[in-house]
Amino acid sequence: MSPQEVKNVMSSGLLSFPLTDFDSNGDFNAMGYTRRLEWLAPFGASALFAAAGTGEYFSLSGDEYPRIIRTAVTACKDKVPIIAGAGGSTRFAIECAQAAEKAGAHGILLMPHYLTEASQEGLAAHVEAVCKSVKFGVIIYNRSISRFTPETVARLAERNPNLVGFKDGVGDIEAMSAMYLTLGDRLTYLGGLPTAEIYAAAYKALGTPVYSSAVFNFIPRTAMQFYEAVHNNDQATQHRLLKSFFLPYLKIRNKSQGYAVSIVKAGARIVGHDAGPVRAPLTDLRPAETEELAALIAGLGPQ
Repeated sequence: MSPQEVKNVMSSGLLSFPLTDFDSNGDFNAMGYTRRLEWLAPFGASALFAAAGTGEYFSLSGDEYPRIIRTAVTACKDKVPIIAGAGGSTRFAIECAQAAEKAGAHGILLMPHYLTEASQEGLAAHVEAVCKSVKFGVIIYNRSISRFTPETVARLAERNPNLVGFKDGVGDIEAMSAMYLTLGDRLTYLGGLPTAEIYAAAYKALGTPVYSSAVFNFIPRTAMQFYEAVHNNDQATQHRLLKSFFLPYLKIRNKSQGYAVSIVKAGARIVGHDAGPVRAPLTDLRPAETEELAALIAGLGPQ
């Protein structure tokens, strides 16, 4: 898949981050991961991000990462494109990007470099080094300490034809509007705030109609229903689901740091697609919180 084809896929429908399956010892569970991807693939996501944020990329080892990507590519072959997560230090991000390309992934989502602040020049050098290390499409994840100005991204886009997308996880409306107005259709733009459904309508108005859904991992039909409501400007359906599910869901998610991933794993367990525990330093939901989530999911009906 060429970078331009990746760009087209990224702008064509709902995206999602599959959980990474771990067994009771916390080791990668390839069989469970394959079953998960085979279950999710038919629901209609335009692409799946393997070993990305909800997939706990930050807790994976360099040895297990290529295996996870190969498993995803094999499970979803001829069904749905796989975009691999990559991030951390520049050299490690390059190693992961090249391993993902070798494993057959269709592109990468370049996540934050973590911890250390960096200048725009440093961020640009980081992104450019990764772009030039591979041939497939690269999508920047604008989040945490990896925050890019429109001028930086414009220079990167000019020098790196395989830079095809910009995913925003910051939520600065002014900055996102400036990014879109500066680069136009040179890139595709994705909403990437945790529980992106909350911000979907606002981002669509900014020229960012596509987003990634974490809840697709356990309520895929509802996730697709909400995406279609945003796509069709069906505010009645959006407001009903926001009020009945997403806002109460946020109250549970916000009870502890790191729950943006933990609550998704709890949801998958509740609907019969257990992905195992989260890895430290994340912690799983408490029993009472899991019961609250189960009641919310039950109210949505069969998935």
